Amino acid sequence: MFDYEHSDVGSRLMHNFWGITHILHQLSDGRGSQKRILTILLRHGPVTQSALTEHLGIQPGSASEVLSKLESAGLIFKSDSPADRRTVTIDLTDSGRAKAALALSERERLKSELLAPLSCEEQTALLALLEKVTENWNRRYGGQGERGKQQE
Repeated sequence: MFDYEHSDVGSRLMHNFWGITHILHQLSDGRGSQKRILTILLRHGPVTQSALTEHLGIQPGSASEVLSKLESAGLIFKSDSPADRRTVTIDLTDSGRAKAALALSERERLKSELLAPLSCEEQTALLALLEKVTENWNRRYGGQGERGKQQE
C-alpha cells in the first residue's frame, strides 16, 4: 500500500492535499450547504439567487433545492426584484440570522482548531505558498481553483 515515509516529496504533498480536502469537505458539509449559504447571507446581506449560485460554484437546480429547504424552515425569504421579475433576491429572516451567527461562530472555532499547530508567521508563509500553487493550477487547469478564494 502507500508508504508515506518512503515516498517522494511530491507524493507526500499530494497525499496531504487530498487529506486536507477531505477533512474540509466533511467539516463544511460541502459547497452548497445550508450553513454556508446562511453565513454568506449574514456576511454579505441580501444577494440575488444567481449571484449566490455562482459564488457557491454549484448548479442552479442544486441551489434552488437548498434554498427551498431554507425557506420552508423559515430561515430565508425570497423576493422578486421590482425592476426585473426574473431576478430573485435572497435574505435572512431573524431566525436565519441567529442560526447563521451560530454557524459562523462554529466555523471560526474550527478554523482556529485546524490552524492551531501553526504560528501566525507559519500561517502567512503557508498562505503565500498555497496561493502560488493555486495560481499555477488555475493557469494550467482553467481556474477550477478560483472557488478557493471565494470560500466563506
